[in-house]
Amino acid sequence: MKKFHFALDLIDDPESIKKYEEHHAPGNAWPEVVAHDKACGILSIEIFRTGNRMILIMETEDDFDLEEKAKKDAANPMIKKWEDFMWTFQKPLPWAKPGEKWVLMDQIFKSDY
Repeated sequence: MKKFHFALDLIDDPESIKKYEEHHAPGNAWPEVVAHDKACGILSIEIFRTGNRMILIMETEDDFDLEEKAKKDAANPMIKKWEDFMWTFQKPLPWAKPGEKWVLMDQIFKSDY
């Protein structure tokens, strides 16, 4: 299993954040998006929020490839529709590349106690 961590900001507006969270409440994510993610080898996704900063943790199958997932996303009209809709709630991190949403985080510490 692989694990990836990403960060992204939401537009800093309480009503917008509330709507974003409603779209991610259990059972509210579009089923086509969930099915697509599963078919691409994603085993689980968790999103955490503090203020308007979000952290996404994604666990995948061992052979999962981020570039291959991006290609499949780009070829799927429903994923484009979902991402365009989610972008109305989100804003890029200041250091994100042009057009980049979720920024892959670097692990700087790990402890196995």
